[in-house]
Amino acid sequence: MTLPRIASFAAQAAMVCIVLVMLTPVFYMIAMSLRTAAEIVEQPLGLPDRLYFGNYVNALSQMAYLRSVVNSIGITLAVTVLVAFLGSMAAYPLARRTNRFTRLVIMLVALGLATPPFVTITPIYVIFRNLGLLDSYLGIILAFTALNLPLAVFFYTSFIGAIPKELEEAARLDNCNDWQIYWYIIRPLLGPATATLSLFVTLMVWNDFTYPLLLLTSPEKFTVMISVYRFLGNLNVQPDQLFPAAVLGSLPLLVLFVIFQRRIVAGVTAGAVK
Repeated sequence: MTLPRIASFAAQAAMVCIVLVMLTPVFYMIAMSLRTAAEIVEQPLGLPDRLYFGNYVNALSQMAYLRSVVNSIGITLAVTVLVAFLGSMAAYPLARRTNRFTRLVIMLVALGLATPPFVTITPIYVIFRNLGLLDSYLGIILAFTALNLPLAVFFYTSFIGAIPKELEEAARLDNCNDWQIYWYIIRPLLGPATATLSLFVTLMVWNDFTYPLLLLTSPEKFTVMISVYRFLGNLNVQPDQLFPAAVLGSLPLLVLFVIFQRRIVAGVTAGAVK
């Protein structure tokens, strides 16, 4: 075996080991969810001797799981679409009109990225209370959209700045206005950036706990994270409740990524050869 093949084999083996180490907590979580509480206490690191699904039956009967999954999917999709659309629209003029004003706006956007989320909790709550948006789907969607817009604008501004201006000049020769140039020229080229941004936004919205807990009070509007929290409580967490709830909380997102993994990977890697 030649030296390059040995190096390639060693690199692949190292990558496999790293992936296995990263997936170990996931395997452990799934294994523990299929054991009774007594078995977990007796052998915390043991594998299940038999598959016990009673933990899942108990969790599903108390969590209103399907309703919370539908809520989380709907909120996540709405926020992702709004953030991508509004962020790209705002980034287009900022990327093409470089002057003091646009540079100031970009600096303010960067400041929004540096603002800790807990700083915005009280202002958002007060504003939404005055507008009557508490405990509503519209309110939580607008809150998440506002929180993620600075990232989208900053992200799209850098990407649009790398698009050749000759494409726009050719479109203007065909009497296209700014909106037509954005919609028919710029927007289709933002696929790789949108795929990467959507990945970050989806993870942030799906896993967020603070804002749904603050803005939603009706059980029928709870997201998955809130349903898991309500099911587990905060005083005495039982292992036969913790592990199945954790699996159920992350399962829909994992299924979505498995289904759309090719499109996600294609979108993320397309920008590398742009």
